[in-house]
Amino acid sequence: MKRLILKTMMNFPFKPMNIEDVINNKINAIESYLNHILQEEDSVLDQAMRYIVFSGGKRFRPLLTLFSGDCFGVTQKVLMPFACALELIHNYSLVHDDLPSMDNDDFRRGKPSCHKVFGEDIALLAGDGLLTLAFEIMTRASVDANSLEKKNRVISLIGKAAGIRGMIGGQLLDISYSQEDMNKQKMYDLISKKTGALILAAVMAGAYLGDASPRHLSGIEDYGKSIGFAFQIRDDVLDSYEDHSGEKKRRPNMALLFGEDEAKRLIVHFVNRGKEALRKAVIDSEGLFALASKLLDEKQNENE
Repeated sequence: MKRLILKTMMNFPFKPMNIEDVINNKINAIESYLNHILQEEDSVLDQAMRYIVFSGGKRFRPLLTLFSGDCFGVTQKVLMPFACALELIHNYSLVHDDLPSMDNDDFRRGKPSCHKVFGEDIALLAGDGLLTLAFEIMTRASVDANSLEKKNRVISLIGKAAGIRGMIGGQLLDISYSQEDMNKQKMYDLISKKTGALILAAVMAGAYLGDASPRHLSGIEDYGKSIGFAFQIRDDVLDSYEDHSGEKKRRPNMALLFGEDEAKRLIVHFVNRGKEALRKAVIDSEGLFALASKLLDEKQNENE
């Protein structure tokens, strides 16, 4: 019997998954977990929260957490609550960004924005619901007794990244500055908070939950900062192509401020800098390299 099994295996040799297959498997796991935590009730508020989360996002932030954690021996089961919490926080921010008092955007990911479907009052509450749910699932996350300090550190990290010193602070700069007020340093400060803080938290969360050395933490941090810049500048380039003749408010934009060619050069620069940070820290992660490379693809908008 053993010989028959061995012979069969030789006739059908194992074919390792390519990185796109690995990414898709992780996305499927993320979708499954999000479905699980968002199916408890069916009120209009729950419907609005599901509408937001399942409207076509690319799951870039949770993928960063999962691949970062992979590097440092953390299981997907431990990582998933934190990865999906980041996705809930990201989606809450998009709902609030789209409101008439903020960006006044009627569409998100090719579909009517949440407030256009459910009304501004429900959209506001749905965003609040996603934010609070994110911290609920992180506090419920199961870790062993030796990892409780790591868990608390990651929750604090994500809270700070989402708060007034991070994403919300960046949103304040976004609505306060006009294009005429901007220079490169102000743009970098805005990007590092509005977009970069949550992306950096995503990669650091996986490292903190694992056994990352100081050298690894430094490399992951440099990678996260670089990818955050590349992500937002790329989003600015894609946004500069859109028709803004309607009532949508124009926000500071790197491509409009310094030109499309310079913005594209900076995307390549920051992607390469992020990859080099991983190499210097001897972090061998095909997944993190692949996610960085995706930012060079003009046909996809991860932040639609």
